[in-house]
Amino acid sequence: MFTGIIQETGKVADLKRRQGDLILTLEAPKTCGSLAIGGSVAVNGCCLTAVEVSPPRFTVEAVPETLTKTDFESLRMGDVVNLEQPVRMNDLLGGHLVSGHVDALAEVTRVVPEGGGVRMGVRLPGRLKKYVVEKGSVALDGISLTVAALTAEGIEVALIPHTLEATNLSRKKPGSRLHVEADLLAKHLEKLTEAYQGAERHAH
Repeated sequence: MFTGIIQETGKVADLKRRQGDLILTLEAPKTCGSLAIGGSVAVNGCCLTAVEVSPPRFTVEAVPETLTKTDFESLRMGDVVNLEQPVRMNDLLGGHLVSGHVDALAEVTRVVPEGGGVRMGVRLPGRLKKYVVEKGSVALDGISLTVAALTAEGIEVALIPHTLEATNLSRKKPGSRLHVEADLLAKHLEKLTEAYQGAERHAH
């Protein structure tokens, strides 16, 4: 489980394919300091397992199922990714509960300066719109963000200067794709509500 608070940005140091899998090596000294082989790390919000750790670099492997749900295929040498290691039970929950399972890809539609930061418009797949509410939470590329506004095509988020400096969002422009994970609590609530309504129907 993650919180959507990015601990470090890493750089893509190597990319190769092996039997349909993508082997991704990232340069990230801070993350390597506490990451062990077999440990989990969220890369742009997608939970992956470290298969090799050789500070300042570590390697993860993305299987075909992961590649169909993410934008990892478009990564290139030198690209910057957001990194977060799992939350511990005694850690402060600074963002919101993030599972590290990418629901879909979203698209940046507009980036407009606002104060010292920017306001970013994001187009969401239709099936995810029901999980977002104004002032609710959403994870974009692994970053816990507050929904500033709902739009016909998706959402808008307000990015403060710190978020732009500490993540890869400063590099995003209209047309860029983002990993999106809808609020976990909203999805659980939907599941429970469906089960309750089904039980009510059977009772009658």
